[in-house]
Amino acid sequence: MILFLQLFVIFCFVIVIIALFREKTDFLTYSVAAMLAAATATFIFSPEPFSIDEFILSIDWSIIFFLISLFTIVVILEEQLIFQEISLRITKKFSTNTRQFFWVICLISTLSAAFIEDVSVAVIFIPMIIRTSEKMRINPAPILLGMTICINLASTLTPFGSAENILIANRFNLSTSWFFTNLLVYFIIGTFLTLFLLDHFVLRKHLNEIWVPHCEEYDEPLESEHLEEHELVILEESINSKIFYRNLIALFFFFILLMVIPNILFVGLLGMLIFVFINPRRGEAGKKKPDISYYFTKVDFKLPFFFISLFVLIFCFEEVGLIGIIADFVVTIAPDNLFLLCVIVLILTSVLSGFLDNIPVTVLFIPIINVLIDPLGLGFSQIPLLIAFILGINLGGNFLPQGSAADMMTLELSTKYCVDDLNYRRLLKIGGLFALLHIMLGIGYLALIIFIFF
Repeated sequence: MILFLQLFVIFCFVIVIIALFREKTDFLTYSVAAMLAAATATFIFSPEPFSIDEFILSIDWSIIFFLISLFTIVVILEEQLIFQEISLRITKKFSTNTRQFFWVICLISTLSAAFIEDVSVAVIFIPMIIRTSEKMRINPAPILLGMTICINLASTLTPFGSAENILIANRFNLSTSWFFTNLLVYFIIGTFLTLFLLDHFVLRKHLNEIWVPHCEEYDEPLESEHLEEHELVILEESINSKIFYRNLIALFFFFILLMVIPNILFVGLLGMLIFVFINPRRGEAGKKKPDISYYFTKVDFKLPFFFISLFVLIFCFEEVGLIGIIADFVVTIAPDNLFLLCVIVLILTSVLSGFLDNIPVTVLFIPIINVLIDPLGLGFSQIPLLIAFILGINLGGNFLPQGSAADMMTLELSTKYCVDDLNYRRLLKIGGLFALLHIMLGIGYLALIIFIFF
């Protein structure tokens, strides 16, 4: 009976993976259904009895509420057009020099992706890049490539740079200063090397060509995309400077809190309330007042509910003994050499993240990493293994475009705006090459850290 129960739980997990790959499928529906099926079967047929409350306790609620708080802050900033104003100012200042525009827009979008969701960065910056490139009559493909490839590097810099990092940081108590101390050097080297190579081998080939999109006119823009050029003038005039700088200061203060206070739940809720109070909404009576209920109606709750489903599924994995089997297998094949083990973790998580969604891979590997660093288990050094884990989970998205939501958004908007030089085949080729480069760079970085400090 236990074998059939294990196979059924694995089947439920596979259903979630398949649903994530099917773009036209509502993955959340299948995730919740798979969670409910696995939880029901585990509760009824598990050889070890347990209470239903344990399902609730298996969910890391601090991560769930932090995500909701973070998404609410992003909604507020988007409502106030803060990100659009930043990208507009960058575009206007550097739109007369192609190489400067390439470096500045790629660096700013990369740094933005270290703090907000990568898809949001793509939606904000891609239309602006294409509109400006059309005005400058330059090909936007190299700039889009630079931004898209570097977004995955940005996710390695902070504990809130990606949903995967939030999971890892919360489980292993990693602070923002830990990320800066252990991954800042890699991020700087990786980002500048990537942009230098793209500048030298890709951008330079397009500097002297005049680019005009094939289509006669663009399709009507989505609500989430940037405005037309004549509307951008109105946007620039309508944004109140006090609101803009007030939110920038609050954003900086929020980042400081994240660095100095380890409790992400407290910081998330406090930060959300700060942004709600400094951005009051005008009510029916004409008076402005804080309105968190309004912003909650704008928040996308799919990811928090997806996390809840994954937490329960992994709890089922543990109850039916699958985590123990995987951990025993890892213990069996794990080499005694710390460096070789880190390389295995880096390559394995990178490859899996390239073919599967990053979040399930992260949730599945967290217990395995815990076994490897547990003093009562194998007792390997925590820092290099966590560096390998974080790099692998975040860098694998460049192997295949479908491994990264930002990559798919880039392809979708490139097609919409007639950027023919950036298609699936080119992004697969160049993105894959840079994924290999980033992994090789990660292996070298791990070797340097291990042989010097461990």
